[in-house]
Amino acid sequence: MARIMKTDIKSLSETELKSLLEALGEKPFRAAQVFDWIHKKKAQSFDEMTNLSLALRERLKEEAELVSLVPVSVQASLLDGTRKYLFRLEDGNLIESVFMPYHHGNSVCVSSQAGCRMGCRFCASTIHGLSRNLKASEILEQVYAIERDTKERVSHVVMMGSGEPFDNYEAAVRFIRLISDDKGADLSIRNITVSTCGLTEGIRRFAEEDLPVTLALSLHAPNQALRESLMPIARRYDLQEVIEGCSFYFETTHRRLTFEYALMNGINDSEACARELSELLKGQHAHINLIPVNPVEERDFRQPDSARIASFVKILEKNGINVTIRRTMGADIDGACGQLRNRVLQNS
Repeated sequence: MARIMKTDIKSLSETELKSLLEALGEKPFRAAQVFDWIHKKKAQSFDEMTNLSLALRERLKEEAELVSLVPVSVQASLLDGTRKYLFRLEDGNLIESVFMPYHHGNSVCVSSQAGCRMGCRFCASTIHGLSRNLKASEILEQVYAIERDTKERVSHVVMMGSGEPFDNYEAAVRFIRLISDDKGADLSIRNITVSTCGLTEGIRRFAEEDLPVTLALSLHAPNQALRESLMPIARRYDLQEVIEGCSFYFETTHRRLTFEYALMNGINDSEACARELSELLKGQHAHINLIPVNPVEERDFRQPDSARIASFVKILEKNGINVTIRRTMGADIDGACGQLRNRVLQNS
């Protein structure tokens, strides 16, 4: 017997929720109550919605699904409080999320896809390819489930987990609108960062969404040839066109751009690369986030030593580029994107 498709109620805006409830013969104000239960109180079941009639709760069970995630594995770092979560979705797919406590607030890194098809050679997320896109509710639930588990308020969200957000564009944008809704989770939209491998049409489209989030470009190389060798998706997107797309994003949103650059020993960490990178990003209102690569067992990439990193930074700063070195979080657990999921898949 075919399964009855239920409405994914956690992915609905309040306006869409109002239409659903009116179709069920309910007053419009019920939408605000249900929306509050889902996104403020983080209800995991319709039974928790005690200011709704029993009849309505039973009807919602019949007509809608309320996606709720429970972690199947949690790794807690003894070094810095980072927590790596593995969630199993209803269809059996696995996704990862990371909780990172900072002095300025708690940050969660969410996945936008189960797996990834971008193919970056240094990333564990791509090893098993793409299984499927996530629904907005499944992206949201990563944050909500972590808040329930840690009993901590999440103040920052980065879409830097497994997957390419612009390869799952509609769900990614819906997630951002929902988590920043002031009637719901009310997370500051300026505390959201979206990371992309450089899907140019996605960058330009996103610039027009009137969502002033921080855009982070996974750059990782100062020229087209080296970028293609590290990131197969770069063969579809010329680096200069990607940089022009980033400039368009800044001009449209007036939000500073971040360029993510994973430093790999002997690959992209030379002084020549630093000078070329400085030239590429000149005048881009850019902030470079240098990331000593997190070693992945299946990949032969290693971090440069501290002297080599310092030399790279010195050249960038000398050329007027704003740069920071990202502090490694969760070094004593499967901290890198896709590591925990990949290990479980290999052992299953």
